[in-house]
Amino acid sequence: MITRIKSTRIVCGRELFSGYVYFSDGKITAVTKKKRPFDTEIDVGDAFVAPGFIETHTHGAGGYNFSNGCEDVIGAANFHVKHGATTVCPTVTTAPFAQMAESLAGIDEAMKSGRALPKILGAHLEGPYFSTAQVGGQSEANITEPRPEDYRPLIEKYGHAIARWSYAPERDEGGAFCAYLTANGILPSAGHTNATHADMKVAMENGCALVTHLYSCTSTITRERGGFRVLGVIESAFLEDELYAELIGDGCHLPPDLLRMILKIKGVDRILLTTDSLSVAGTEATEGELDDAHYIIEDGVCKLPERGCFAGSIATTDRLVRVMTRDVGLSVPDAV
Repeated sequence: MITRIKSTRIVCGRELFSGYVYFSDGKITAVTKKKRPFDTEIDVGDAFVAPGFIETHTHGAGGYNFSNGCEDVIGAANFHVKHGATTVCPTVTTAPFAQMAESLAGIDEAMKSGRALPKILGAHLEGPYFSTAQVGGQSEANITEPRPEDYRPLIEKYGHAIARWSYAPERDEGGAFCAYLTANGILPSAGHTNATHADMKVAMENGCALVTHLYSCTSTITRERGGFRVLGVIESAFLEDELYAELIGDGCHLPPDLLRMILKIKGVDRILLTTDSLSVAGTEATEGELDDAHYIIEDGVCKLPERGCFAGSIATTDRLVRVMTRDVGLSVPDAV
């Protein structure tokens, strides 16, 4: 049984064209401008047909929290797929280590259940090895140094269910934690960090290849050692071609002009768009809780109550594409 989707606007790679997507037994067999034999046709007119999005950093959506066990993981994942995300990395925020491990167990259970519609690539652990100076919406009371007695047993048990781990490189002396992640197939990502370029070089040497939500809780140039300038994480992301930059592309965390600047420096091939969405994304809520942190929702974004810091987003992945095309000026294929 061959089904084809017909559209005047198919996104494939960097192309946008009128054509067809053919699939059989749940697998795409061709994306082409040419007509082929088929049994059933779905004609979507001029609606865009694009590859599914990969959501690398989300705490939840649709009223579901990825930290709250298997059923919430499945609920949030299945909400995201309605907005185009066919792969997700459920994110677990900083909490007591035992609580983070419990959240990870729920993600592992959801991955094994087969009931999530999108692919769950693996968990994203955001903390607890962060800088207290770059805490943002994280729980400062639970921030700590990387301790092998904590992370080694967790990775031995759940390493197969962890895709990435955000941490502050300056808290990882000699890069031991970063190297251990890399050796176990987990992507180290620099986030909520006051690292210098020297700290980032150590991290990169041990496998760090990503910066978590660039400009959000990431260090910049400082004066040290007699007034000499020292590069931070932001400048390291621009300087080092091998570093990828994750951006919260909701149009609030980073204004369009800043997004244009980052694109000009890094290029579309070294940028990941993410929502950093909280459980309230896609709901009518006006406030919420992220573990022990209360936040309010106004101006299209989540804020800490004093309104001096964002706590996360209410975006879905389709909004990211709209922001990047309508407000930043990217083409649809580049944004996708």
